[in-house]
Amino acid sequence: MGVIRVHEFTTVDGVVDAPMWTVDYGFPDDLAASIGSLTAPAEGILLGRTTFEMFAPAWSTRTVEEDPGAPFFNDTTKYVVSSTLSDAEGVWRNSTSLGGYDADRIRELKADRDLYVSGSATLVRALVADGLVDELHLYVYPVAVGEGIHLFPEGTKQKLSLVGVEALSNGVAHLTYGPAA
Repeated sequence: MGVIRVHEFTTVDGVVDAPMWTVDYGFPDDLAASIGSLTAPAEGILLGRTTFEMFAPAWSTRTVEEDPGAPFFNDTTKYVVSSTLSDAEGVWRNSTSLGGYDADRIRELKADRDLYVSGSATLVRALVADGLVDELHLYVYPVAVGEGIHLFPEGTKQKLSLVGVEALSNGVAHLTYGPAA
């Protein structure tokens, strides 16, 4: 059975949308290594449509000289969960559309490969609710922005188990959660 590892950049007040607030904190080597440890075992990238459409133009033309993560994002198969996007391959090579969210389809995909998820808050909410996330990696930036998309919207009740804490050199806390015990 494969593993689904989710990576989210978030503020201390829980905002995860378009994290431009990360720029002020740089991308130090320990952050790169931490995220690299999540992508290294992945045999596929699972994305929601919105994140896919943001990532495709940003990553599809990057080279390893520009960003060491470029080969992972460009060469790894991307699985896009979307009821509206039918031609993911036409947007970004090595991409396929899975259709709308279907927990059983994702269980089948997870059965024989490790998957990496970045962003994709709507997708992640569903994956967590259906017990499909094995590791939820929250990179908590020491900033509050007051408004924006939250990973878990108001009224959500979700129990998780803390499995790791790491302080990064730029002041970011890397919190790792797993399913509730």
